[in-house]
Amino acid sequence: MLQELDFTGKTALVFGASRGIGLASVITLSNYGATVVLAARSIKEVNHHAQTINKSGQQAFAVACDVSDYQAVVAAVDYCLEHTGRIDIVVNNAGIIEPLSHLITSDPVLWGRAADVNYKGVYHAMRAAVPAMIKAGGGTVVNMSSGAANSALLGWSHYCSNKAAAQKLTQVAHRELAQSNIRIVGLSPGTVATDMMAKIREAKINAVSELSWDSHIPPEWAAEGVAYLCGPEGAQFAGTDFSIKTVAGRQRVGLPIEGAQG
Repeated sequence: MLQELDFTGKTALVFGASRGIGLASVITLSNYGATVVLAARSIKEVNHHAQTINKSGQQAFAVACDVSDYQAVVAAVDYCLEHTGRIDIVVNNAGIIEPLSHLITSDPVLWGRAADVNYKGVYHAMRAAVPAMIKAGGGTVVNMSSGAANSALLGWSHYCSNKAAAQKLTQVAHRELAQSNIRIVGLSPGTVATDMMAKIREAKINAVSELSWDSHIPPEWAAEGVAYLCGPEGAQFAGTDFSIKTVAGRQRVGLPIEGAQG
């Protein structure tokens, strides 16, 4: 563990928890003492990961959830409250990169599905979970952001616009909820060595596809960024997208600075 954090007695509900940054966040938050609830479409995968964490002596639960379905998100929140009694942290990590296609050749159904997951899913999770956080006196929501929110990348009309919209949700939610002791913050991790990045490389549709694999950070680094934002020092970045692409960002988290920008 890189940081002196203690989430003992707190519960983290992580969406998109079956692999990549989501799973790494689950493991990292659990290592810092949090009870974790893994939510993803594949109940088989998150059940397996939860069982592994439980065997290590920490407490974990698993629930099936498609974030594009608001009622499924409500059910996941209810499950979390029923089994742990609280929600202190929500990590909005669920995301898809398809369709990797130029706008005029893209599949409208897949394009709409991306918006349902990458953008509306963020709204769904905040809408479902934050009222319980307010009732409990506070909480933190980390929305997984991306440099795509501020970019115009070929073949990513869906992803860039989704991330820009989610970034604006973070900003508005912060203004509405800060007075209720609710921290809403984005994490922009840069490019991460995940299954999604493998799909991007195979598509060869823009400059991100051409990046060497060793230029991507491991998901565990992004997870440390999530943990940092949930800790006491993360409060100063509420309403913003905190970046671990920069030297300053990585130094704050305790990450290696090789390859950092600015």
